[in-house]
Amino acid sequence: MIVDSRVEAWAALQAVGIAPRALVDLLRSLGGPEAILAASPAQRRRTAPAAVAAALEAGPEPARLAASLGWLAQPGSDLVAWDDADYPAALLQIADPPPVLFCLGRRELLGRPAFAIAGSRNATPQGIADAEAFAAALSAAGLTIVSGLAAGIDAAAHRGALQGPGGTIAVTGTGLDRVYPASHRQLAHALAQQGLLLSEFTPGTPPLKHNFPRRNRIVSGLARGVLIVEATLSSGSLITARLAAEQGREVFALPGSIHSPFSKGCHKLLREGAKLVETAADILDELRLPGSPGARADTATAAAPPGDAPARALLEALGHAPADVDTLCTRTDLDAATIAALLSRLELDGFVAAVPGGRWQRRS
Repeated sequence: MIVDSRVEAWAALQAVGIAPRALVDLLRSLGGPEAILAASPAQRRRTAPAAVAAALEAGPEPARLAASLGWLAQPGSDLVAWDDADYPAALLQIADPPPVLFCLGRRELLGRPAFAIAGSRNATPQGIADAEAFAAALSAAGLTIVSGLAAGIDAAAHRGALQGPGGTIAVTGTGLDRVYPASHRQLAHALAQQGLLLSEFTPGTPPLKHNFPRRNRIVSGLARGVLIVEATLSSGSLITARLAAEQGREVFALPGSIHSPFSKGCHKLLREGAKLVETAADILDELRLPGSPGARADTATAAAPPGDAPARALLEALGHAPADVDTLCTRTDLDAATIAALLSRLELDGFVAAVPGGRWQRRS
């Protein structure tokens, strides 16, 4: 982008390292970034806490400012600030909106209706399939899907959303000159071309642990609602759900097996008032948005059962909770070798998937 004096001022202010809420208070008191940087020490002390005034007096960290300006000078790099006409109106409604957002990709997605999908990093194959299917159906209905580029459910949501016209926004916990996890480099490249990468952190910021819960308020803040697909009781996606509720957003959750630890977080949310969903149409109905043709079918079970009786019997014995081969032997008249062979064929046909602990789970 063109790095003019205004962009330089925003980059310098961001490189000072003031907390978003304190910076917003300063902006409301003194005006734009140039006014804050030009204010006298006495003016700053009158309008800001002592620590904030001292940070402004010390000025921006040179390395952070250089990294920001260098990144912004590259083609495609962009900055959306609090006083821009296209700054997301949804973020202005939350308690601590980020004054500055670095972005890469389709900036116009910030102005579209959005919906967030989050869940476990160590998701099951079924959870990944569900997240991708819901994201694809909601994107087809015109919603921009927001998630955090993490492993598991987040990545599946981004992949699914790229299949539809709604597109997707990835809110990262690092500077946009880095990809975390590194295995998502190809996905991040696709997002930069077809979606939008977004971060409040200056370029050069590494994947610090405390930055990921902090970015969750932006994930939920951009969206009209959030769907939790799979979550353990310690999952960070429950933070996103809590923030969404505090921000007045709708919270949805997918139910799962009572035996799966990846269902316990979702079941906790459902007990606390989250809305249970089984199809994308459930979400569109609740948000009072028009559904896409076939929205229910896109996220419903579409596969037909296999034709031979032993395979059908094995699927019925497996049910919808993970089970190991020994358990399946006790539920059927089949021996372990026969069950293993059937499971291998069913896996190739897309009916089952292996999950941790030597267990198997239905995908349909």
